[in-house]
Amino acid sequence: MSMIVSSIGQGLLWAILGVALFLTFRILNFADMTVEGTFPLGAAAAVAALSHGVSPWLATFLGFAAGAIAGLITGLLYTKGKIPILLAGILVMTACLSINLRIMGGSNISLLGKKTVFSSHFLTSLPKYFDSVFLGLIVIAIVTVLLMIFLQTDLGQAFIVTGDNPFMAQSMGINPDRMIMMGLALSNGMIGLGGALIAQSNGYADVNMGIGIIVIALASIIIGEVVFGELTLNQRLIAVTLGSILYRFVLLIVLQLGFSTNDLNLLSAIILAICLMLPNLSKSLNLDHILRRGAAKNDLN
Repeated sequence: MSMIVSSIGQGLLWAILGVALFLTFRILNFADMTVEGTFPLGAAAAVAALSHGVSPWLATFLGFAAGAIAGLITGLLYTKGKIPILLAGILVMTACLSINLRIMGGSNISLLGKKTVFSSHFLTSLPKYFDSVFLGLIVIAIVTVLLMIFLQTDLGQAFIVTGDNPFMAQSMGINPDRMIMMGLALSNGMIGLGGALIAQSNGYADVNMGIGIIVIALASIIIGEVVFGELTLNQRLIAVTLGSILYRFVLLIVLQLGFSTNDLNLLSAIILAICLMLPNLSKSLNLDHILRRGAAKNDLN
């Protein structure tokens, strides 16, 4: 039971990364490699601040701010420097490695004996692992609702149009460069927020904790889309969170089968590859038609 609760808690915390990447991967239509640098950057900023006696929530906000600045730099390199988005993300990701080392003063830093957002009396009074479930649920709910509200505003609609067709957006008086920079800053700020919270949950920050992050975040998005099918935009944001929890359950099952934790990145890549191939496989094997025909027979019966 404790492993199930832990998986739900981790799924809720990691869902922040999935929702953040959804903004760039699905709405702006490009994969942002900056996230592999901004995740440990947010963790490093928060943990370093906590180590110097900064309040936990202010330290968490610093993680968000650090990620947002890195995302904005990627946006500037892409829009003003005319560097391809993939390369711009890789450049900032690489720079973050040195920045993280400077912030932490080493390859890792522990939070042993330090107060975190999980140190509040209410959370510590909860049963084991329920603190991450409660806090993760609150944070992802706030993030999701705020994004839903934002995407319904004129600015949010301009952001969506930019992702659909930047040339049409420009003809409507929208500045695509500003929308892209805003999207990258917001997305990476949320990635930094996720890094700050997960580092506090784990009790440490490590310079290498961003390796494979983009695969984990993408897995949340793809699993949510594959499992729940055609959805509205707001429903897809919720599906990302559910996809993140399902992904954690899949990893739990795999680990119970005897695989090592060293295999997690490999397993994550395999799971993501399978989920990406499922729609095409179902079409090629005509599974959709078979399922619809079976459903029709059940209705007749």
